[in-house]
Amino acid sequence: MEKLFNTLISQKEAISMALEQHLVLSLISLLIAIIVAVPLAISVMNRPKTAKRLLQLVSVIQTIPSLALLGLLIPLVGIGNLPAIIALVAYAILPIFENSYAGLTNIDPNLEEAADALGLSRMKKLRRLEIPLAMPVILSGIRIAAVFIIGTATLAALIGAGGLGSFILLGIENNNNDLLIIGAALSAVLALVFNYGIQLIQKLSLKKLLFIGLIFLGLIGGGAFYQNFQNSNKVIIAGKLGSEPDILINMYRDLILEENPKLKVELKPNFGTTNFLYQALQKGQVDIYPEFSGTILQTQAKKTKISKNPETTYRDAQNYMKTQQLTYLDHMKYQNGYALAVSQSLASKYNLKKISDLKKVPSEEIKAGFTRDFYNQAQGWNGLKQSYGLNNVNQIKTLESNLLYQAIGNQQLSLIDGYTTDADLYQYHLVSLQDDLHYFPPYQGAPLVRPTTLTNHPEIKTALNKLNNQITDAEMREMNYRVAVKHESAAKVAHEYLTQHHLIK
Repeated sequence: MEKLFNTLISQKEAISMALEQHLVLSLISLLIAIIVAVPLAISVMNRPKTAKRLLQLVSVIQTIPSLALLGLLIPLVGIGNLPAIIALVAYAILPIFENSYAGLTNIDPNLEEAADALGLSRMKKLRRLEIPLAMPVILSGIRIAAVFIIGTATLAALIGAGGLGSFILLGIENNNNDLLIIGAALSAVLALVFNYGIQLIQKLSLKKLLFIGLIFLGLIGGGAFYQNFQNSNKVIIAGKLGSEPDILINMYRDLILEENPKLKVELKPNFGTTNFLYQALQKGQVDIYPEFSGTILQTQAKKTKISKNPETTYRDAQNYMKTQQLTYLDHMKYQNGYALAVSQSLASKYNLKKISDLKKVPSEEIKAGFTRDFYNQAQGWNGLKQSYGLNNVNQIKTLESNLLYQAIGNQQLSLIDGYTTDADLYQYHLVSLQDDLHYFPPYQGAPLVRPTTLTNHPEIKTALNKLNNQITDAEMREMNYRVAVKHESAAKVAHEYLTQHHLIK
């Protein structure tokens, strides 16, 4: 508990920001869902066949996995808040529409007849009789939708929308249960607050409910305008999942602020996969993120033949980025290439030192686990398997990187992929196999930047190029170990490195 309390204190600013992001995202999604679903239910309340078809449609949407829906939306609307809100609204419509329709169509027929006898118009009957009587059922649907939205909104962190999901992802990635508990617990508390708040407003009249709704819409609209204004004067630095990108983006921020203390810099850690970040950079939703030369040529340029010379690979990546109207700044010293690692017991039993040695291991003894990026890339597992003739590796699971290390540490796996700078290789006493055929290309990291960002703030290039040929493999492994295993702050570890090497004051 003491450790958890210390984490809460040290991360209070980040927690406050994540909570605000989660709250705003949930409120916007809920209000839009109400605006769509309730009028929709009213419009079909006397048309049961149409209502049935609509109910079937929104039910089908509900069955689409949330990650799949987010993935489908990204090419259409980009990343960040917009696809997250669209997905959350799509999921929230069903309970609100279903309850609204049920409430409006289950009113006592005698009351309906009395209203008609009094000569009430369609709108007056709806406003004075039907909606007030259906309101408890409608609000019950809104409560269900609110809880669902808050829980699902944690996935928004995967596409750069922030929120409490960023703590859950970071906790999973770094095996830090404190961060995971903070993210999950605050999500649960937020859901309870929403639930209680909706129960309170049940007692209000329809006019007061509409008035409160208009105030919320005004506040949200004003907040969105202010946020867009703020973003126009801000440099956004994003990083992929993991401790290493988190360390690097904190270094970038410190270096930039050293050059220009007045510049507003926002960090978006644990942003997601390579393609998410790359699209965000191209669309101007992100200004800078750390990328590796081999990854650029494999994932973006789709090259099948990559030089084994680090400088040549870097120059090829830099030239390719120029064709994409992006700037690839100076590279660091270390390389963070792929590595295949096996358990100590398997390495000892079959004297495994090189990747080619895996061919002599019986297939039933190789239980492999790979990250999705490595398994799906053409130059990842499939290419490696063909180059080395590893037809005996058949039992394969795809997991997040930190789960791979836990699984091999618990002897549930015997072969995994990783990176040469991973601290977990040493934490779990794994044997990293030598790439004796030199299959993997060089992976030198450097900042990938939008040219317009450098035009507006030329000091950024000077700042970030201070990392040219800095950070050795050993130094990166040590920093990763401190963040991923010792659970030190990435900001603290990054700042200490920069000051110790006199890159900032």
